[in-house]
Amino acid sequence: MGDKKKTIIILLVIAALIAVIPLFTLRGAEFGGSDDAGSEEISKITGTEYKPWFTPVMETWIGGELPGEVESLLFCVQTGIGVGILAFYLGRFVERSKHETTEKKTGA
Repeated sequence: MGDKKKTIIILLVIAALIAVIPLFTLRGAEFGGSDDAGSEEISKITGTEYKPWFTPVMETWIGGELPGEVESLLFCVQTGIGVGILAFYLGRFVERSKHETTEKKTGA
């Protein structure tokens, strides 16, 4: 077996372990939002109920809190836009370096 194949197999095993180990080690863990945790800690420290300084813009437009599905959708759209921008610029850098190496080889 070549060195590349060994490296690929080792990386695949590591990736599988990264995906599987948390399933067994984090049983019973609670994953809450950071906003809720922050509000709880402030309430513990001050002894009073936490009141936000302002309401989110989207909540004032629609007159209430966004449903969880809509929040997830907006988060996914934001993530998609960010990944698209990142992939665009990474692609440009790769193509630029390919173009520069072909120019050096041809002497143009």
